[in-house]
Amino acid sequence: MRVEIWSDIVCPWCYVGKARFEKGLAAFSGRDDVEVVHRSFELASGAPRDGRKTVAVELQAKYGWDDATLKAMEDRVGAAAAAEGLGMRHDRFVTGTFDHHRLLHLARERGLQDRLLDALFTANFAEARPISEDDTIVDIATGAGLDADEVRKVLADETAYADAVRADEREAAELGAGGVPFFVIDRRFAVSGGQPAEVFTQALEQAAAAGGLQTVATAGGDGAVCADDSCDVP
Repeated sequence: MRVEIWSDIVCPWCYVGKARFEKGLAAFSGRDDVEVVHRSFELASGAPRDGRKTVAVELQAKYGWDDATLKAMEDRVGAAAAAEGLGMRHDRFVTGTFDHHRLLHLARERGLQDRLLDALFTANFAEARPISEDDTIVDIATGAGLDADEVRKVLADETAYADAVRADEREAAELGAGGVPFFVIDRRFAVSGGQPAEVFTQALEQAAAAGGLQTVATAGGDGAVCADDSCDVP
């Protein structure tokens, strides 16, 4: 069985959803036969990798949110992260993620994709590191096991793995993913949003026994999504 997960490095519900999915997978009896592949999805496609603004400044400027609305979103996602044992800082930076996704494709070829994604999530959300900077990216990637020279070579070549990122994003659109995280099991079952762990277990069990692409769960309730650089707010 193959599970494909579309997500973005700066999506807080992708960060939380990955942890919830892994708990759901651990409770699935066929977990040892499951291959997990992470796919690319940019919430702000084409955004520059500059990291000059914090999330708070960017969201308030883009959507006109007042302090109360911003705090409601951050408190909600912060509580969800804490419930999964994850850190969440609110002074993290905004950055384009195209280069990070290109490196995740390199990491997949090296068998290190999951480790790199975890490292990027931790650096961004738990540590608020400036993941827009080359030196920081190289440090994160080498900490996940990648070779520093390979990482720098990919960062310097804008075409490296660019087609792979765009192909992932086209597939997401074809499958109806309007936001992330978006989980597809054997191209038969789709789960949208950072759902509770038991929803993922149920989806895996149903996919093991049935065919045909079906939506098991969609965003809402506990399963929030990020779309167009914004996230569900209660």
